[in-house]
Amino acid sequence: MNITKTLDAKGLACPMPIVRTKKTIEMINSGEVLEVLATDKGALNDFKAWAGSAGHTILDQKEEDGVLKFYIQKA
Repeated sequence: MNITKTLDAKGLACPMPIVRTKKTIEMINSGEVLEVLATDKGALNDFKAWAGSAGHTILDQKEEDGVLKFYIQKA
């Protein structure tokens, strides 16, 4: 997977990971991939709901050492 940009949202509580993601995804082109790193467990549901409503695609998500990693392809 070719990651265009990475956003470090670790340590931020809801809704800040989504707020920062919305701003950051505007910086990349359609079809490119944003990697988001978050530690807020609420992000699991938040990102699914946000991506669906915004038309973006979550290509993958995983957890490594307490860090949630989301790979979001811009619509």
